[in-house]
Parts: sequence; structure tokens; C-alpha cells
Amino acid sequence: MDTRFLQGNEAVALAALQAGIQFYAGYPITPATEIMELLAEEPARNPRFAYLHFEDEIASINAIVGASLAGAKAMTATSGPGFSLMQEGIGLAHMTRAPIVIVDVQRVGPSTGMPTLPSQGDVMQARYGSHGDFYPIAFSPNSVEEAYAQTIISFNAAEESLSPVVLLMDGYIGHLYEAIDLDAVNIPPVPRSRPPFGQGRRHFTGLLSRDDVPDTKDSAYYREWYAGYKKEIQIVADKYALFETVPNDKSNTIIISYGITSRIVRELGDAYAYFRPIRIWPSLDREIIEACQGHKKVVVIEMNDGQYGGEIERILKRESVSIPVIGGDLSLSQIVATMREKKVYKA
Repeated sequence: MDTRFLQGNEAVALAALQAGIQFYAGYPITPATEIMELLAEEPARNPRFAYLHFEDEIASINAIVGASLAGAKAMTATSGPGFSLMQEGIGLAHMTRAPIVIVDVQRVGPSTGMPTLPSQGDVMQARYGSHGDFYPIAFSPNSVEEAYAQTIISFNAAEESLSPVVLLMDGYIGHLYEAIDLDAVNIPPVPRSRPPFGQGRRHFTGLLSRDDVPDTKDSAYYREWYAGYKKEIQIVADKYALFETVPNDKSNTIIISYGITSRIVRELGDAYAYFRPIRIWPSLDREIIEACQGHKKVVVIEMNDGQYGGEIERILKRESVSIPVIGGDLSLSQIVATMREKKVYKA
């Protein structure tokens, strides 16, 4: 047994090492900086690990894309403003099929926002933030133990799908301290599966290549490429269809929440059914539909202005009740007050 009292961000850093990370590039930003600080100490202990403090998040994301294409397991960590700056680089990683991990410890926005207050406002940015069409995998932990486990899973999913994977933390989880048994999280790391550029016939030739020749104007070939890319990612995502559900046949209302918010709303008691997506993207359509069957009302509670609630309505093809928690102040009393106002609260 290896029980430790860890902060969420510390758990992410330790899990990245367990997953076999070889390169970290980053720029400090609250509330994610502890991840960078811990990994900055690693080269002194491990000469096979490289760490670089870059001038900004744009340089950081491009550095880990390059490191990944050169054959290294790579990660960066940031918060909302930095995540915004990384979007073009994330798109590049999708285009070049570069397996990387991006940890986003979310804080209140827009823009530079409120540096010390948590949020879940980057949910849609994780799905649609970059240019063009892409199909990302993203996870959302709600505990320090899950932060540890989902970091390893993020590395594994990235390697298996050959794509960037986002770990959507929030400031509460990032700075929460809990005791966890690291030995109890038994998730074997997935080794690298592709040679780096420059070995064999794998090389970088721009947007697309066919027979080792750049081909950027063939729409039919692009459609073929995109369909294959999306299918491969979905196959991997299906391996990690992670969620938590608490059925309640006696309730006509189900509450959907994720991350730290899911822990708060469970304090509402047994008057509701509950569903918590852990894999946020791609959406757990089938699982959400099954969980919501038999429930007249669907209530989505999240620390933003209804971002995931819109996705729930798309999946269910009916209206849901959005309980937005914005401004970084998460409390059960505030949630109850809004639920009373919207007539979905049951004592």
C-alpha cells in the first residue's frame, strides 16, 4: 500500500510519471502551476526526462507536439486562458496524429478571467475550440484519486487513438487534498506504438499526404482521411466509456453533473437519480439516453452557463433544466435556491 495525502495537481504530475511521460513543456498559470513545479524537479532524478519552461502556452503546445512526433510521451498543463492560446497547436496535433496530453485546470472566464476561482467553462472549448473538424477525447475527474487514474488513462487513450487527449480538471479538484492509495490504481501504461518521424516512411508533409506526396486539394481524399481518423478515435473512446450512475426508480427527476459539481449535488440526497459522465467527449450518448429513460425531468448542474446542458438536449432531443453555477462560488445552498426557483427541488 502506497497511501499519500496529495493535492489534485500533485496527483496529475505523479500519474504522468507513472504513465511514462518523457517531456513536459509549459508556462505557469493559476490554478495549474503545481503540476509544472513538480515536474520541473524531475530531470534532477531522471536524466531520461526533459522539462522546458517556455515563454508562453503557444510555444508549449507546439513543443510537445514536436516531442511527440519525435517519439516522446509528452504533456502540458494550463488553465482557460492558456488553453485558448493552445487551440491551433491542438488542431495541428490532430492533423499529424500526435498523441499528447493537455491538462486544463479550469478557472472563471472569459479571457484572463478570475485566476483564483474555479470553473467548468472550457467544456465546449475542449470539443470545438480548434480550427476545422476534429474529434477529441476528454475526461473529467471528480476526486484526487480520479485525477491520478484519469491522467494515466489520458496517456493511454492518446497513444491508442494517436490523438491529443484533454483532462478537464477544475480549480477545486486541482487544489483539493485527499488521501489516496497509489497502488490501488492499477492501470498499466500503454507503450508507444508508432515510430517517430524520420524513421521508416513516416514523415511530415503538410495537411495531408498520399504516397508520401503532399495532397491538400483533393476533397474526396480528405473526406476519406477524416472518416478513418474519426472511426479510429471512436474505437478507442469506446474502451473508456467511463461514467457513474445512481438509479432511482422512485424519482421522476435525474440530475446530470460532472467534476467537482457532481460531489456537491450528491448532497441533495436520495430524492433524485444521478448520472455523472467521466468521459466528457465524445459524448456518452447511449449511456445518457439509458440513464434518463423513465425520468420526466432532466436537470443539468454545472459550473458554467449551460454548456453541457445543450449537449444533453441534443442527445435526448428534449428540453432539460439548466442550473448554472457561475462566478467560481460553488455551494449547495446556491444550487438549492436555483432549483427552487426553477421548481425542480425536492426536500
